[in-house]
Amino acid sequence: MDRRAEIRARDVATTCPYCGVGCGILATMGDDGQVSVRGDDAHPANSGRLCSKGAALGETLDHEGRLLFPECHGRRVTWDKALESVARGLQRIIKKHGPGAVAFYVSGQLLTEDYYVANKLMKGYIGSANIDTNSRLCMSSAVAGHVRAFGADLVPCDYQDLEWADLLVLVGSNAAWCHPVIFQRLRAAKAAREHVKVVVIDPRRTPTCEIADLHLAVRPGTDAVLFNGLLNYVRREDALDWDFLEQHTEGFAAAMTAARTTGSGILEVAKACGISPEDVGRFFRWFVRTPKTVTLFSQGINQSTSGTDKVNSIINCHLATGRIGKPAMGPFSLTGQPNAMGGREVGGLATTLAAHMDFSAENVARVQRFWQAPRMATAPGLKAVDLFRAMGEGHIKAVWIMATNPMVSLPDVDRMRAALGRCELVVVSDCVRRTDTTALAHVLLPAAPWAEKDGTVTNSERRISRSRRFLSCAGEARPDWWIVTQIARRLGYAKAFPYESAAAIFREHTALSGYENGGTRDFDISRLAALSEADYDALHPVQWPLGDTPEARRPFADGRFFTPSGKARFVPVHATAPAHALSDDFPLVLNTGRVRDQWHTMTRTGKSPRLGAHTPEPAVDVHPRDAVRYGVAHGGLARVFSRWGEVTVRVQLSSDQQPGSVFVPIHWSGEFASQSRIGAVVNPATDPISGEPEFKHTPVRIAPYAPTWAGFILSRERLRSCAAHYWVRARGEHAWRYELGGAIPIEDFIAQARNLLGHDGDWIDFEDKAVGRYRAVKIRNGRLEACVFVSSSLALPSRSWLASLFAEEALNDGERMSLLAAKPAKGRVDAGRTICACFGVGETTIRTAIREQQFPTVAAMGQALRAGTHCGSCLPELKMLLETSIGEGVRGIG
Repeated sequence: MDRRAEIRARDVATTCPYCGVGCGILATMGDDGQVSVRGDDAHPANSGRLCSKGAALGETLDHEGRLLFPECHGRRVTWDKALESVARGLQRIIKKHGPGAVAFYVSGQLLTEDYYVANKLMKGYIGSANIDTNSRLCMSSAVAGHVRAFGADLVPCDYQDLEWADLLVLVGSNAAWCHPVIFQRLRAAKAAREHVKVVVIDPRRTPTCEIADLHLAVRPGTDAVLFNGLLNYVRREDALDWDFLEQHTEGFAAAMTAARTTGSGILEVAKACGISPEDVGRFFRWFVRTPKTVTLFSQGINQSTSGTDKVNSIINCHLATGRIGKPAMGPFSLTGQPNAMGGREVGGLATTLAAHMDFSAENVARVQRFWQAPRMATAPGLKAVDLFRAMGEGHIKAVWIMATNPMVSLPDVDRMRAALGRCELVVVSDCVRRTDTTALAHVLLPAAPWAEKDGTVTNSERRISRSRRFLSCAGEARPDWWIVTQIARRLGYAKAFPYESAAAIFREHTALSGYENGGTRDFDISRLAALSEADYDALHPVQWPLGDTPEARRPFADGRFFTPSGKARFVPVHATAPAHALSDDFPLVLNTGRVRDQWHTMTRTGKSPRLGAHTPEPAVDVHPRDAVRYGVAHGGLARVFSRWGEVTVRVQLSSDQQPGSVFVPIHWSGEFASQSRIGAVVNPATDPISGEPEFKHTPVRIAPYAPTWAGFILSRERLRSCAAHYWVRARGEHAWRYELGGAIPIEDFIAQARNLLGHDGDWIDFEDKAVGRYRAVKIRNGRLEACVFVSSSLALPSRSWLASLFAEEALNDGERMSLLAAKPAKGRVDAGRTICACFGVGETTIRTAIREQQFPTVAAMGQALRAGTHCGSCLPELKMLLETSIGEGVRGIG
């Protein structure tokens, strides 16, 4: 079928499937048959802006690597056979061991309609609450903090507040890379209103600090000390909103008493947090003197064994000053995934029931009436880490994993892998055939990705947007809601799962939100329950609460909360240290997180050449002082060890990294690297309330890894193997890139090189045994097919100019000679490491242009090179390059 026939004649307005910003996009089929995407100017979340990942979505829609057909035990089967196998397996295990022996592990990548039917099947019909989501790993501390303070998981701010606020505080959030469109809005707001102040609180100096007036590089794990200190300062400066406190809150005295134990004064706070008293005092004064303050927080707060307390320490400060329920004021949790919020709305967490209801007897009975459920779960189920532990202990016998790759993303992942291997039945529904998780599945069910199905998502500001199908389902892939519905029917629940469209599920979901509500619960979108199929198809982004006035649409504007008393609750916070302390054996703090152009475990972003160009290899960021102490060198390899496991990654020295801490990204899986799954190193300790793991603080040590040889391969074809102890694979525009480090003798690898790349074609090679150097080039019909560079040292040529040769239809004599000489031929420019992914502008190109043209601003640089003029994700790095190239104190973005 011609792919042009798959897309509708008009632009299709849909929603980006990456982070929780929820950007609107327009998908269009070009004359070349390729889908392109651009930002939707009419969508209120982004007003046409996109980040580098969103802008590259069109490059990720091919069918390469897709799971296209059902499989049982590695063999293709019909849908009927696969569905029957799953249904019989679940029935057998439930009959023998009870419903508690079955679990679902779902994902913030699912659409709300997918989430709803999965939650309904598990909690209302199987009769267990053992359904949890990968959102447990990123946002569950925010959920728990909201519920403790407000009585409901309700985010009180929206994006417009960011443009009205006079003080923006970002805590544990590298928004420049993790929520780039939010960061673009913050930068624009600051540029438009010069008095606006930005404070970034983060142990690392991240690209987000580019717009900061103050960076507080706090000691890892001390956020609650800082905000307890702020609460004390607010009280001491008589900046409390007494009217709000008395009328709309409770528990203030107990919270103040707890705060005094760890944050009684500026000097004490500064010492505990490892920052200067002057900076602490400046932050406290700005907060007290600036009513219009929004505090944005993300994983740096949530991913902690005291994450819930940290969330409440922030909320306490806003409650104390009455800065909530009003424009430009409030604590604002930035959600990590595109539909983590939608999953929270339907009850996708094991600790919630449905429609923001908990497991009180009243709510259980209410949902049971609405669903007409025969076997309701009556208590919370197992949270993610405990769920997988229960598999290892033999309590969970069957698990259905949907749209996620937990064998990379979980902490202590090697033990989690062993635990999953003990299950009698492992079902995985995904759109990707080969992942670290699908490798362990007994049954694989091909699920439709975002471009091939309809539904809704909810973003960080509570805005519901349509995700619209613009491609036909590939192979035999089906939407997740359809797959769950088919299983439910085979389990005997056809009457309760009659759905034939996503719209039908949405209507039921919205009706449940208003069932027996009457304003007593925060989540009520039942006005949408009567939408026809056509109305659902045309639904514009809508934000809840669905009020008729601005005040009715703003949470807590009336001072009413969803606690039994109707008042917000202060929570006493006793700042506690991370679960595992540093020691002589493990003297460094490991922090983990994202890089700019990758997403989760790279099953989607790994398809895009331009997204792989900025950071093609996982690296450990190390402060230069620690590098000297532990004997690791920039560009070399290092092993990072903890009590739980180890990885081998490239070393990147950075003075932005706090001494005593290291940072490793989360994205690389066994599909993209040999030994770089950082989840194997992360400790499995969790917050006792939220169950969220402590991804930001694992004690580790670091040591150099010296391979027998180092090298790389560029190949037009993907290799089946690499014959190297250390390897990382990245997709380029015209060739695959493999970074290698060998444990076998260099001579043995040289002997295998032709076997790896094939003996056909013309081979040109060069070997210098005296210095341990080997270079080989494979040419077919005049075109470069592959090249191999190996050295007993790290002295290897730049990959960027070599990769550019694969674009040539034929190599001339000078280019052939340059390959073996390992330097560009005359007239060919080495662009260097990619900085601007949108236009492929490299670091060497940028530095040369700065030197030759003396750009006064980053804007001037953009006019000349185009770098930074599309999505803007690279602007912080461009500013840094400008400043470091022509001296400190030069002009800013301009």
